[in-house]
Amino acid sequence: MTHLGKFNGVLLVSDFDDTLYGSDLRVSEENRRALDYFTGAGGIFTVATGRAHPTFAPHAASVPINAPVVLSNGACLYDFQDDRVVRETFLPRRAARDLQEVARRFPEIGFEAYHQDEIYAYQPNEVTFHHLRRAQAAYTERPILEMPLPWTKAILQQRNPLLRSVQRYILERWAEHYEAIFSNAVLLELTAKGSTKGGMVRCLARLLGIEERNIYCVGDNQNDIPMLAVSAIPFAPSNCAQEVRDWGARILGSCDESCVAQIVAILDKRY
Repeated sequence: MTHLGKFNGVLLVSDFDDTLYGSDLRVSEENRRALDYFTGAGGIFTVATGRAHPTFAPHAASVPINAPVVLSNGACLYDFQDDRVVRETFLPRRAARDLQEVARRFPEIGFEAYHQDEIYAYQPNEVTFHHLRRAQAAYTERPILEMPLPWTKAILQQRNPLLRSVQRYILERWAEHYEAIFSNAVLLELTAKGSTKGGMVRCLARLLGIEERNIYCVGDNQNDIPMLAVSAIPFAPSNCAQEVRDWGARILGSCDESCVAQIVAILDKRY
């Protein structure tokens, strides 16, 4: 039996979809029990997700978090206990014009833009419909220049390899303005330059007084690599993207094998 407080000063941050949240659209009981043990012994647990406030909020009460959540791929830090934004960044206002240029260059592309708690869609496609059904989110279809500003993020959507070309197009032209990074193979996330999961995890750690040597992160895709880079041990489920595996993450069991519980077991031996 562990003594109370063995995880004091330890921060564990998990990606949500396909890492903590399984293919059965739930957080496993094994993960819940492990996180209850971790937080009960003084640990700090939270989520860092590409989901924005309206698409993560329905899950916030059902996930055993005890710290603000990193939302919108690092563009927002939100305290669900106090129902307030701790920190938020926005895409530059030029994003609407730039994405209109992207849409002309790649007419097959669709995207979602996030303004406050509203989701606006341009040319929604099968990826859009699947993404929003899974998130149980409503949207308004609107021409790009008629979408209200500012946006916390945008998600460009289409099948690969087109999105790889879109990513190159954006970064070759406007890398000083944007982060353009995949959250899965069919979702390319656009946030303001410097707004990443890694940057916001560092911000959260500073707010909580957590030393970087006591930060542990787990994630499955390209957008998780910036936070894996700040993790004392960078963890990934076995269902992770090849890019994460090649980057050098420590591979665990899959999301559906309760990989977060496996991390708690590792930390239990480490502390």
